[in-house]
Amino acid sequence: MRTSAVLALVGWTLASPSWSWAAIPATVFLEELTWTEIRDLVRSGATTIIVPTGGTEQNGPHMAVGKHNVRVKALSAAIARALGRTLVAPVLAYVPEGGLAPATGHMRYAGTITLPEPVFEGVLESAARSFALHGFRDIVFLGDSGGNQAGQEAVARRLNRAWAASPVRAHAIDAYYRASTTGGRALLLGRGYQDREIGKHAGALDTSLMLAVDPSLVRQERLRATPGPGAWEGADGDPGRASAEVGRLVEEAIITQTVEAIRKALAQRDATRVGAQP
Repeated sequence: MRTSAVLALVGWTLASPSWSWAAIPATVFLEELTWTEIRDLVRSGATTIIVPTGGTEQNGPHMAVGKHNVRVKALSAAIARALGRTLVAPVLAYVPEGGLAPATGHMRYAGTITLPEPVFEGVLESAARSFALHGFRDIVFLGDSGGNQAGQEAVARRLNRAWAASPVRAHAIDAYYRASTTGGRALLLGRGYQDREIGKHAGALDTSLMLAVDPSLVRQERLRATPGPGAWEGADGDPGRASAEVGRLVEEAIITQTVEAIRKALAQRDATRVGAQP
């Protein structure tokens, strides 16, 4: 790999004085780094970390239960590379998905895993506190599932109250989810899709985005099935016309809008923590 390409993966330039190119690992994923590499990256200015939250849930008969996890990992990596000096934590794959007794929400379908909301929030908070302990200054929550958004907001508020006198901040960035839902819906409507196709879960929008990110998780032969009663059980919408091409447009919008929102949050952080002691 060329020197410039290696550096670009983690957002450094050839002018970075503290590093030789050989010292920069060609990954943004925390779990692929050694502890000393992480320590040195933080010391050199990589003090932003994305904490992606996904979910393990049914996605109709045509899409794998790991959709959220695979998608948020890939998109978080692209976002981190665009931001520069940013790492990506392991994806939180266990999130609130419904009740157990009786089974509600996605828990009515095999393979779904759920957590109580307080447990989900506790894991997020402990992860963020761990990163703060090791020198990260901006902890960014990105959630691929709608059920994760409120918990991320609540944890960020609690942490920022606790960290008010420190330089550390938590950021719950909802631009990611808005771009993948409301924004994606508008994009598909502009290309002739109907609301009944787009849906809210595992329909044309959701499936198109997955085809763009990782088509191996979509059973494409099922997309050609004749629609009828039960054809898309577990889905809200009709994925029959899902398209990787359309999905790539949504993917690009998510990355662009999320990067912009994170940069804005970091700028606001800088404006409010002037004079704070480390």
